[in-house]
Amino acid sequence: MATLLVIADDFTGALDTGVKFAEKGASVRVIADYNYDFAITEDSVQVLVLNAETRHESKETAFARIYQIVIQARQAGISFLYKKTDSALRGNIGSELSAALAASGNSILHFIPAFPQMGRTTRNGIHYVNNVPVNESVFGQDPYTPVKYAAISQIINEQSDVPVRIISDTSIIVSAESPVIAVYDTQSDSDLQALSFELYKRKQLNLLSGCAGLAEYLPEALNLTGNAPLIPKLEKRFTIVCGSINPVTKAQLDYAERHGFIRIRLTAQEKLEAGFYHTPRGKEKLMELINKCFTADRCILDTNDEDGQISTLDNADSYHLTTEALRTQISSTLGFLVKNLLEHDYQSTFLITGGDSLLGVMEQLNVSVMSPICELAPGTVLSQFRKNGTAHTIISKSGGFGSETLFSELADFLDATG
Repeated sequence: MATLLVIADDFTGALDTGVKFAEKGASVRVIADYNYDFAITEDSVQVLVLNAETRHESKETAFARIYQIVIQARQAGISFLYKKTDSALRGNIGSELSAALAASGNSILHFIPAFPQMGRTTRNGIHYVNNVPVNESVFGQDPYTPVKYAAISQIINEQSDVPVRIISDTSIIVSAESPVIAVYDTQSDSDLQALSFELYKRKQLNLLSGCAGLAEYLPEALNLTGNAPLIPKLEKRFTIVCGSINPVTKAQLDYAERHGFIRIRLTAQEKLEAGFYHTPRGKEKLMELINKCFTADRCILDTNDEDGQISTLDNADSYHLTTEALRTQISSTLGFLVKNLLEHDYQSTFLITGGDSLLGVMEQLNVSVMSPICELAPGTVLSQFRKNGTAHTIISKSGGFGSETLFSELADFLDATG
């Protein structure tokens, strides 16, 4: 049975945490199905990463799902649990942490949410993104899961009655008479490294929470190391599939378009109308899109709105879509387009940005298990999956990660190594 279970709330987050262990040589499987049966896990697997897909669920659904997963993990004999959270604290943070704590039987959950390498730091219990309180950053404007507070205790206690203790020094809570969530200030990688060592020394590694930042330092502490996987040969053609509306990703797309990428923007009908691609006009548009992709070595399939257009959110009413249905429809559309490109023998390295988009692609391909290989840039993960006995590679990226030049740099990397 696996030594460690990581529970993420979205797919890209599952991969950018799982890869931290894979790069150190652990055998890692990332599972898209939250109803996964732990009993079928291969003996060789050391780290299971489960996408609970709770980011956009109600707090009640998130609690129940995380609680049940942790109960099943304990029954399966998994010794260590890591509740992976979004680095900007989007989603059901309080509900999920309290569920993991309740189901674990522990009295303490150690929560270290910082990711200094990506500009996420915690100081005096306040979470910052590039030195801006998180609720005042772009993540405070997220149309689906906006972050309303910068104080982590407020974020947690909006959904949970479990007491929160902010720890600003180097001490570690090792015992508690009643359940508590311990939140640790961390502002640098050295802080994370020191914390992981202290948690190891005090035998407090069995119930942790944080993002990919802390995960960087856990493989050695848990003795989950070995030979790192080899990077397979990658196709030079590079296709970006974007369902993320994060301003960081938009800037990356704009830069890539200015530097040689063909950008195909989907119209409202093309991305929102269910069944559109099965109509005569839709089939025609699908072939136009596929043919256009074949003409380019660097291509973007983009669901973002062009400046001056009616926004996708404003268009949702025309297609009788709620905000939630809008999100899932766009993800499904992108998955359908990728599936059709592959069925037309389109040879390309794909990058999918946004956890919803990645899940939409994997569902269309009927794939639920992935193996992370390495990071090509912080938060940008190369993974492998098998389809009909053939290995395929795919790159994933969380919406808020990466420099403006990231996509162009990745394309240059593929040119040099492909």
